[in-house]
Amino acid sequence: MGGRERYHAGAYHASRSYNLAGGHHHPCQPHHHRIIHQLQRVLASLNFEFILKAGAGEVINCYLLSLAVADLLCGLLVVPLSVYPALIQRWVYGDLVCRLVGYLEVTLWAVSVYTFMWISVDRYLAVRKPLRYDTVQTKIRCQCWMALTWVSAAMMCCPPLLGFNQPRFDEDALICLLDWKDMAAYSATLAVLVLGPSVITIVYTYSYIFTMMRRVRSGAPIHDKEYATALSENLANPTHIMSFVLVVVFCLSWAPFILVRIYEGTTGNRLNLFSHIHFFVFWLGVLNSVWKAVILIVMSPQFRLMLRILGFTLCCRHRARLQMELIGMEDE
Repeated sequence: MGGRERYHAGAYHASRSYNLAGGHHHPCQPHHHRIIHQLQRVLASLNFEFILKAGAGEVINCYLLSLAVADLLCGLLVVPLSVYPALIQRWVYGDLVCRLVGYLEVTLWAVSVYTFMWISVDRYLAVRKPLRYDTVQTKIRCQCWMALTWVSAAMMCCPPLLGFNQPRFDEDALICLLDWKDMAAYSATLAVLVLGPSVITIVYTYSYIFTMMRRVRSGAPIHDKEYATALSENLANPTHIMSFVLVVVFCLSWAPFILVRIYEGTTGNRLNLFSHIHFFVFWLGVLNSVWKAVILIVMSPQFRLMLRILGFTLCCRHRARLQMELIGMEDE
């Protein structure tokens, strides 16, 4: 079994219509914007700092770092630009900034979807080939995949920057969104390219992982003892379940927004099931970065350990240095 997988298992057992005119006034929404802004930025920054410190050599951390960067960029570039327009109920930053915000929203969302796909592949290989995982999933290879992911997502989502469709300030969601109805064919193609391979890969890989978990727990015979031992130790790694929960929460966070957009795109009618529905479904999706931090706190021993070290750093730098040295010795 690979060294990185053994370290994770050991850590687990050791610690357990763009519009310048004002819209209708929604008094509760600006306050919600400020709360979301602070939560999103703080927790995205916390995720980012944890992944940088908690074992840069861990392959899966390359993917988690990609998610953290996407969340951090959303917290720094998208959410702050939505707070002031929410207070005054109109967009004030001009057409170009509205277009850029819409472009960033789509690009960062596509990067997150692709990254979850690569995480599922990584976990699949860790279970499918536990004895060869270190040679198959090298850090350099994973970094190349993530670089390709970011470049591909940035290029696929760039037509809005070229002026092929118009941004608009949604007076209900209080955010600049791209009007994809002007490019229906391209929008459908982009959705297929992003969601098609990602959904198929995630469903297949996690189906295999949970099937192997059931086999091992049921005591099904595996003739290769070395493989059986490596597989059992590997499946004790909490990152399998943790990554699956991250995927599920991401899907649940964005599913209402996607369903609303599909309904309105196919029927041409504005959905008004209840007041502020568009605000709710969009910002529910944005808040998935908050749920990521909660999941890491609950399910990742490494994350909890790094939170302790962060606390020691704020209170006593000497104790924090000792903790980091111990981690370094354990990793070796």
